Amino acid sequence: MRVSVSWLREYVDLPADLPADDLEQALVDLGIEVESIVDLRATVTGPLVVGEVLEIEELTGFKKPIRFCRVDVGGANGTGEPQEIVCGARNFAPGDKVVVILPGGVLPGNFAIGARKTYGRNSHGMICSALELGLGDDHSGIIVLPADVKAQPGDDARPVVGLDDVVVEMEITPDRGYALSVRGIARELSHALGVPFRDPADAPATGGTAEPAYPVEVRDPVGCDRFAARMVRGVDPTAATPGWMRQRLTAAGVRSISLPVDITNYLMLELGQPMHAFDADRITGPLVVRRAEPGEKLTTLDGVSRALVPEDMVICDDSGPISLAAVMGGETSEVLASTTNVLFEAAHWDPAMVGRTARRHKLFSEAAKRWERGVDPTLPLVALEKAVRLLTDLAGGTPGAEVLDLDHVRPPSPVTLPVDLPTRRVGVSYPADRVVELLEQVGCAVSRGADRLGEDPGTVGVATGGAAEVLTVTPPSWRPDLTDPADLVEEVVRLDGYDRVPSVLPTARPGRGLTPAQQRRRAVARSLAERGWVEVLAQPFVAPELADQLGLPADDPRRPAVRVANPLSEEEPLLRTTLLGPLLGIVRRNVGRGQRDVAIYEIGAVFRPRPGVGAPPAMGVDRRPTDEEFAAADAVVPAQPRHVAVALCGEIEPAGWWGAGRAASWADAVEAGRAVLAAAGIPADRVTVRAGEYAPWHPGRCAELLVDDTVVGHAGELHPAVVTALELPRRTSAMELDLDALPAAPLVAGPAISTFPPALIDVALVVDEAVPAAEVRAALVEGAGALLEDVRLFDVYASAQLGAGRKSLAYKLTFRAPDRTLAGEEAVAARDAAVALAAQRFGATLRGA
Repeated sequence: MRVSVSWLREYVDLPADLPADDLEQALVDLGIEVESIVDLRATVTGPLVVGEVLEIEELTGFKKPIRFCRVDVGGANGTGEPQEIVCGARNFAPGDKVVVILPGGVLPGNFAIGARKTYGRNSHGMICSALELGLGDDHSGIIVLPADVKAQPGDDARPVVGLDDVVVEMEITPDRGYALSVRGIARELSHALGVPFRDPADAPATGGTAEPAYPVEVRDPVGCDRFAARMVRGVDPTAATPGWMRQRLTAAGVRSISLPVDITNYLMLELGQPMHAFDADRITGPLVVRRAEPGEKLTTLDGVSRALVPEDMVICDDSGPISLAAVMGGETSEVLASTTNVLFEAAHWDPAMVGRTARRHKLFSEAAKRWERGVDPTLPLVALEKAVRLLTDLAGGTPGAEVLDLDHVRPPSPVTLPVDLPTRRVGVSYPADRVVELLEQVGCAVSRGADRLGEDPGTVGVATGGAAEVLTVTPPSWRPDLTDPADLVEEVVRLDGYDRVPSVLPTARPGRGLTPAQQRRRAVARSLAERGWVEVLAQPFVAPELADQLGLPADDPRRPAVRVANPLSEEEPLLRTTLLGPLLGIVRRNVGRGQRDVAIYEIGAVFRPRPGVGAPPAMGVDRRPTDEEFAAADAVVPAQPRHVAVALCGEIEPAGWWGAGRAASWADAVEAGRAVLAAAGIPADRVTVRAGEYAPWHPGRCAELLVDDTVVGHAGELHPAVVTALELPRRTSAMELDLDALPAAPLVAGPAISTFPPALIDVALVVDEAVPAAEVRAALVEGAGALLEDVRLFDVYASAQLGAGRKSLAYKLTFRAPDRTLAGEEAVAARDAAVALAAQRFGATLRGA
């Protein structure tokens, strides 16, 4: 929200000498975050003056039209002679008054102006556009001052173009919709500074008449509980928006479009009431306000054709939807340069509906921002009255005597507040009279009553043993956020001053450091990072079609997903049931941006719904929920196990002058799973890796990771169909493992280290290609006995010489005795026993034997 201080001064008596720092502090004390306070006078330094164009000479022979101008700047140049300036704009003529910055001036962006020779002529200064002065984004031409401007050549141009003001930019929290207006900010400053406030909405307005301004039917009074309209006929279509209005709109960051549209935007900023102006001659038949029908489309004012859904509210005529209600109007009924009959609409819409519609269509208009935060439902008639008066004053026309007002607004519900609740909640003493004063200052109607024991209301809050006085508080129409006693407590604290609340930190209870689960997650993350994997944090939201893209079977438990009630994006409304979807999306994004070698991991929660558990119990904020309510609510919350997943593609070891690189493969994903289990403290002898089939992995290149014969994860190369659906590089591999499914890590005894030398023997065993290498390794360990210290697979080989369907597995065996140097015969005997057991179980033969 951006607003000029001069506009605020119309409705609140700010001190004339109020420093910017004091203004900022007043807003911050009210809980309004100030982004910036800009004194526009300081944005342009040096001589900025009004000039009158005397002569224009068209220069030819250049790639673009260039004009050599002689401009009267009075005595601002020190000589009184006309100023010679070269300019490329074409929207001005001799006799026009323009804005000139003379040599020595500096424009926004530290752009210094001097005298120079250009296009064969000497140019002394610049004739300025709105963009160059920082007043807007229009660079199509220079600023031509209206003919009625009283400033003379040589006068300071800052007051003329609005550069004599101060602009405040604020960040408004979602619960403070009333502050998205001059009316709301002025009221807040009156509270903070203790100065009078004049409500711009406190003005007479013509009420609804029996004959409507235009026939309208509202079919959904929940989505639209108030709809008002009024007609102005015979408007001068050539009437321009006055400079004072354009300046205020520009300072607020709103582009000037046309007089009727600018009036609606101006009143939206002033009152907080979004409006819409229709060209009445382009409407066919009566208007209908309803929910959209399936298959309907609407081209909005931004030129985008939008497919509507039944939750969207639309305004229709006989041709169909002509406006996306509360968000943006349609092209077929917009005000044009030829419009002479204008129908103003001011309504009140359901905030939840508007918020969902804006997000669904990614259309966050200024109107939608206000509607989803809450708009005062009493404003429509006041806004219409002001809009009609402004339009007729500036463009003529005849206002219609008929006023449409379909009003189904429910009055605000009273809130019961124990008068001592602010004191009890905050720890600062707030006397009863002070609580009432502050709530009435907000605009609430407060009714006081004695407590049920009959104490005098003036003595409540003291330790008399009776119940505290109870206030009945009716919030004002512009504060839809005040619905609970806690909201009223917050208002009391805010207006009385947050600085009165003591900053007392609670004493931290002695702890035992990280929990075992936290220690395990940190160990896993550290282990993967040390191996070269890069950690990422993905959004937990996925699209409904992801399950199909991953090739999940119809009965897969990962298919059912929790739908977010108010998703950030309607395209991704579900919570993930696997880490792979968002993780692979990050792979695709990196590859698309030229990062061909990717090795990433994430540790995070997945969300598994609990079908048939029903809805959670309603819990208020007036007390702590009971243990039973907590348990009932927790039973509805989806299970959220912690998973770890990796994804990789490209080269895992880059090539260079040192030699050839190595492409990432399914084996690296399997090794990442082993690394995770090792970092989690699971001994290697309890880990099994075997072939498996599990979407989205390739059925012939998928490994199951087991701990104590329980599957805890999968790793391998992704299925080619999945790679194609997600637009990933060929042979992209991944691993996902359930950390919460791992058993607790056992206590590990320190290894016994032998000082005697080892015996190293290599064996190459030829087995059927379907035999897992891990099972052959297990047979070797079992057969070799206690003398085997280590066994490691270092080569896998296949060729026609071995025979079809055969492969060679080469292992390095390390033998060592704890109490002596092994004799060669002992090591060979242990090796032979290991090979014999492998031969017995798998038909293994020594390669070359």
